[in-house]
Amino acid sequence: MANSYFQFKQFRIEQAECAMKVSTDACVLGAAADIADAHRILDIGTGTGLLALMAAQRNPTAHLEAVELDEAAAAQAQANFTASPWIDRLTLHAQPLAAFAATQPAPFDHILCNPPFFRHSLRPPDTRRATARHTAPDTLSFTELACFAASFLAPEGRLTVLLPPPEMQHFELEASRAALFPHTRLVLRHRAGSKPLRHITTFSRQPQPVMQQELLVTEGEEYSAAFRALLGPFYLAL
Repeated sequence: MANSYFQFKQFRIEQAECAMKVSTDACVLGAAADIADAHRILDIGTGTGLLALMAAQRNPTAHLEAVELDEAAAAQAQANFTASPWIDRLTLHAQPLAAFAATQPAPFDHILCNPPFFRHSLRPPDTRRATARHTAPDTLSFTELACFAASFLAPEGRLTVLLPPPEMQHFELEASRAALFPHTRLVLRHRAGSKPLRHITTFSRQPQPVMQQELLVTEGEEYSAAFRALLGPFYLAL
């Protein structure tokens, strides 16, 4: 059974009420996204609040907003925000993305998202876990995410998304229809020679050659040096 919490160096994620728990790939997204110059950051589908909290730690001047449609997860994220050192810079919107869009928020410099991604597979019996992991017309579709980002990113803004490679290929098509184009791609693998686990891709409005890098989680029986350097500011064990 997953722990009811995940302790980081500067904050704690309580996750008992969230369908999707803290994961390695989500932590890599939170640590790797290029948010250094962002003043307004949005985390779509925040779940536990993980990405927003990692962004708050990494960028001490940014204001962070987060959207979450699941009531229990939103309450958990708000509690995690309140318990963090950055509550004055964190705002939670407990509503679907479409409802948030209807409020016409000011443009964001960076949008982060770890979206639902199982588009055609059998859904698990846990309804809330299914909602968190599967795209569906009543949750968050790739089209809705891409169109929202196209509407509410600043002119030089960026969208960073975490998906398995096949789903990322599908999302890139949806993003291109919204005039958003891949800018950088981080390929995440468990170890050298293993199948790519996730792609972390950043999109912008300007078409350009994609800069691709790879990150190995482990080398032998240990975390890789690159993984240690990236997650060192967050993981207690590093």
